[in-house]
Amino acid sequence: MTAPAATRAAGPRGAPDDPTDWPVRPARHPWRWAAGAAVLVLVAMFANMMLTNPAWKWHVVADYLFAETIMRALWLTVRLTVYGTVLGFGLGVVLALMRLSGSALLASVSWTYVWAFRSIPLIVQLLFWYNLAILYDRLSFGIPFGPAFVSFPTMELISPMTAAVLGLALHQAAYSAEIVRSGILAVDQGQREAAAALGIPWGRQVRRIILPQAMRTIMPTAGNEVIGLFKGTSVVYVMALGELFYRVQVIYNRTGDVVPMLMVATLWYIVLTTLLSAAQFYVERHYAKGAVRELPPTPLQRVRSFAAGLPHALRSARPPRGATR
Repeated sequence: MTAPAATRAAGPRGAPDDPTDWPVRPARHPWRWAAGAAVLVLVAMFANMMLTNPAWKWHVVADYLFAETIMRALWLTVRLTVYGTVLGFGLGVVLALMRLSGSALLASVSWTYVWAFRSIPLIVQLLFWYNLAILYDRLSFGIPFGPAFVSFPTMELISPMTAAVLGLALHQAAYSAEIVRSGILAVDQGQREAAAALGIPWGRQVRRIILPQAMRTIMPTAGNEVIGLFKGTSVVYVMALGELFYRVQVIYNRTGDVVPMLMVATLWYIVLTTLLSAAQFYVERHYAKGAVRELPPTPLQRVRSFAAGLPHALRSARPPRGATR
């Protein structure tokens, strides 16, 4: 027998002659395990620092986390976020459609609005609406350039809450318009041409064909904008409006517990941001129907899949009986 033939017959040292009988072992990743161990050590060090340092005053955090004043401020923050999101994205859709229209006047007005409100900082817009009574002591509604039918004192009509909603919504509309416009432009032009060729009314084209497809592009950025708006509501503290951050400031200015009260606000921001992120995931998953062959698994499905495959993975990690190392 020649040397190559003998080598083929013998195979690896201690292994069966037939390659199909060789034991199959999973690939080892020592550096992956080392990196995971290093990360766990860092996480443990961080947790130890947070729990053992008495300056954090976790008992104060526990006392105020569900306090009535904090709950009222949190509810106001949620309301501001909802109002700003609904009104901002509603106006943003109108501005995006105006920008994409064939009318040069509508497109110019939309572009000017987006340019102006993206150029002015949010805090400046809030203070402007809050002090609108300096410019106009009364607001009237009637025939343009004609007589007024109804008139209201500006100080009574524009309350701090109204000024906050106006500022947040109008500011958000400028960014929402660009997000919606990018999503509409991402829809294949052939879809719009086919809908027009079938004689489908323009409004129905937008509602049933264009926007459902555009949502796949809109949702990731829109979700980030909503989360940013939720955290951006803290800016309304300049109007002494009792949202979460303002209320926390009032408490720690009275008690001196700055860090614990900041942790109270931080924990609530984390909780609600997590809920918004989860909602964004399910909305994105809904609009992915028809665009992907298989929908991404939900977190619960991932856990179930991991638990079902864990016994098999453990059995695969064991060396087969009779196999030599």
